[in-house]
Formats: sequence, structure tokens, C-alpha cells
Amino acid sequence: MKHLFLLVSIGGLMASVSAAGPLPRIAIAGLAIESSTFSPALTDEEAFHAKYGADVFSLYPFLSPDSSLRRRAVWIPALIGRALPGGTVTREAYESLVRKTLEALAKNGPYDGLYFDIHGAMSVVGLDDPEGDFLMRIRKVVGKSTVISTSMDLHGNVSWRLAENTDLITCYRMAPHEDAMETKERAVENLVYRIESGKGKPAYKAWIPIPVLLPGEKTSTRIEPAKSVYRAVAPASRQKGIIDAAIWVGYAWADEPRNHAVVMVTGDDKEKVARTAEQLARSFWDARSGYAFVAPTENLPECLDSALKSPLHPFFISDMGDNPTAGGAGDVTWTLTQILARPEFKSAGGPSVIYASIPGPELVEKAIQAGVGGQVDGYAGAKVDARYAPPVHIAGTVESIESGDKDAVVEVVVRVGSVHVIITQKRKPYHKEVDFTRLGLYPRKTDIVFVKIGYLEPELYAMRAAWLMALTPGGVDQNLERLPYKRIQRPMFPLDKNMAEPDLSAKWVPSSDRL
Repeated sequence: MKHLFLLVSIGGLMASVSAAGPLPRIAIAGLAIESSTFSPALTDEEAFHAKYGADVFSLYPFLSPDSSLRRRAVWIPALIGRALPGGTVTREAYESLVRKTLEALAKNGPYDGLYFDIHGAMSVVGLDDPEGDFLMRIRKVVGKSTVISTSMDLHGNVSWRLAENTDLITCYRMAPHEDAMETKERAVENLVYRIESGKGKPAYKAWIPIPVLLPGEKTSTRIEPAKSVYRAVAPASRQKGIIDAAIWVGYAWADEPRNHAVVMVTGDDKEKVARTAEQLARSFWDARSGYAFVAPTENLPECLDSALKSPLHPFFISDMGDNPTAGGAGDVTWTLTQILARPEFKSAGGPSVIYASIPGPELVEKAIQAGVGGQVDGYAGAKVDARYAPPVHIAGTVESIESGDKDAVVEVVVRVGSVHVIITQKRKPYHKEVDFTRLGLYPRKTDIVFVKIGYLEPELYAMRAAWLMALTPGGVDQNLERLPYKRIQRPMFPLDKNMAEPDLSAKWVPSSDRL
């Protein structure tokens, strides 16, 4: 029998009521950031660009007004905040965003379900496990009966508390994260189905901590062994009796007890849930010695020498230690200082170089005053992280000025010799071709392209002729052995290479309605 749908307005949002009965009421909430505790930077509330109410729908194409998924529930968005990876979040910012979320949830309840959209690697001043704390506080508002589905980055961390308070949980299966939106949609689809079908919360949640802590640049699914380890996840999740299966690599640049790899599997078949979780955990652990950088690594002088000798262009070099997409401050000047000191780049006729990028608001203002074609002389960078080099002196010709970018706000290009330096009002990662072309820069026609990034995002990866990752200093130093860990659980691979075999048996997480 065909259902007839009547459109009604609830709280200013369009929702549907079926002739077969009321649709489930589902809330949406979450905060997402990667926070390096090894960076001196702090993240404030403004950095999260929080969206409220109906504005939240713009973040989820699969919940567009004409989508079938949108029509299957009454959606009540509370707050979604997403920040560029960076330093530890101030306690004031965290408490403010959490308070606003809880107030919205309390105002518009009750709920059959809640979609919890997080990254999983947020650090907050004076607080361990913020995502677990946040979800526990949400539980106190929405109650134990509400079914909560959580989606995460595979570089997030799954604490026992987070596992307890969620019901359904999943994470990305690709690094780089080309399946990010697909993962979010899967988390929502699982939630809606479990409510519609009456099956509700899973009968079993298996959680297995794995004592491995590695950077994403060593666990990219582009190459083995992560390629094969993660290839097994989707088939595992499609077994009868399994709702979802996931492997979290964890986040390497924060010093908390929860920072390590984790496997979680949810479902209604106890034997399959346990076996699947243990198989995935074993495969990740057994591959631990094979994880390696996704591209060749060298120190900076070696990278520059290799690029200058190479006939391949564009030659990409990742300035990894201060990667803002992993939590670096983004303003470490050490690498740019070395580049500008090289004699090969002193004249305009030298090998062409793009450097993306360095924040320098005062220099940006000078460039605006000078105008395109004018001369500018000033300093940039090292306002937040000056541990490795002071502000860099930049004197050259202004080539372009662009404004309106969400992250950078204003961007200028200054040519110094043969180096085209992108200077921003606020830090910004550059990972798409249009990020350069809108500034009048053409990386495909450039000899050497430096980006403050780790593994290259898909568009840059596709255009590279050659690529090296430079082992540079910063808040997301790839040499984990020299980071001052004090609070992570030990032993931990690779810090303790000869550690004993860990217990990789399934740990049963209590259902949230029994907390």
C-alpha cells in the first residue's frame, strides 16, 4: 500500500508525517577538530564556524530537501562546529559550544535518535577525552532510550566512555578521506534503519584497543599494508548480524591515555561481532612493522637538492612538521627561511617555486597598501610557534591579492627572486588546484611546489610529477620518538618496538540504556 505524505512545519523546518504513523525525530550535533598538544597554539570558539538549526543541512548533501533520507525522519539540527585542525581548544570555547548544543537539544526534544558528527581528536585545556565528555553530557539531556549514531575520522580516538554512550559508530575507510561524506551518510542510514525497523540499539558492541600509535602519513590506504587491512572492513560490515565495523588509527600528536588504535564492531550476532572485531584487530596489529611513509622522506636540504636535479615537474615537497591539516600551528617559518636562503632562488630567472603558505597579517596589510605590482618589505610567521625560527623576512613584488576565503580571509602572493610566497591573514592549507589558480599561480607549470601538508590530497597527488615528504620540525613532527609523551599508555608501538603481544580479544561494551 502506498504511503501518503503530508508536509508540515515543525520548528520552522519542513518535515513529513506518514499515513503509517509519525516519522522518527532525529537530532544532529557535533564538534570536529584535530588538536595537537605538542603545538603552542590554542583554538577559540570562532574557529569552529558553528552552524545552527536549518543551516546545518548545508553540510550534508544526502539530507537535501529532495533526498529520500531527508523524508524518512523529522530532523532537528542543534549545532555542528568544524574547525581547521590546530592547537588545544580553550576550555571557554568548549564549554560555550557544548552549552549551546545542550540548550538546543533540551528545547526541541524528545528524540528517537541523534546523529553525533565528530572528528574524534579534539583536545581541550584541562579535560581528557572531550568527545566522551560531550556525549555523556548529551546523554543526560536526551536520555538513555535515544539511539545515537556516531561518525568519525579514522584518525580519531574511541575511548571506553565514548563507546559506552554511543550505540552505532563508524569511521572513514580511506586515507586521504575520499569517503568522508559516504561515511557520514552510512552512519545516518544505519540510524534511520534501526529506528524504522524497530531493532533499535545493537545487541552487542565489541571494542578492542590496539597499542599502536602512528601518523596518518604511515597508514595511508593508498599503499600496503593499510590498503589491504582497510579493504577488509567493508565486506566485514556487510555480514548478516553485523551493523558496522571500523578501524581507528588514532591521533598521534596528542598526549592522552585514549590515543591509540581501536577496532569496534556492532551487531546482533554475538559470535560474528566478536570474531570480526578480533580478526580486524589482529590484521592491524600484525601489519604494524610494515607501515611506512606513503612517499619517500628526506631532510629539507636533501629534498631541495633532489628537486633541483630532477627533470620532473611539478616536483612537490610536503613541509610535514607544521601541517595545519594535522594540527600544526601553520606559521613555523623554518622551512621558508631555508628556501629563501638558497642561492638558486635569489634571482627571478631561477627555478620557479611556490610556497603555500605562511600567515602574516601585517605583511598582508602592507601588500594591500602597495597594490599588485608594488613592492613590500616585512615579516611573516612565527607569531604562534617560534620555537624553530623567528619571523621570516620577505621583501619582494606583490603579484596578487584575493579576499573572501573562509580560512585565509585575505591571501597575497609576493615574489622573492624565483619564489612565489603565499601569505595569508590567517593560516590555510592548500590542497586543491583552484587554491592556487585563483591567485594566478599554476602549479602544473611550476618547477617546485611546497605545501604545508602531509600526504597529498587527491588533486595535488594527481598532478605531481615527483613528490618527497620533508622531515621538518613543528607541532606535528613525524618523528614520534622525539615527542615528549608522558601520558599515553605504554608499552606502545613503535615507541616500544619489542613489547609483548597485546590482548586483542573483544571487550563487550555495555549498552547505553544500561549505563
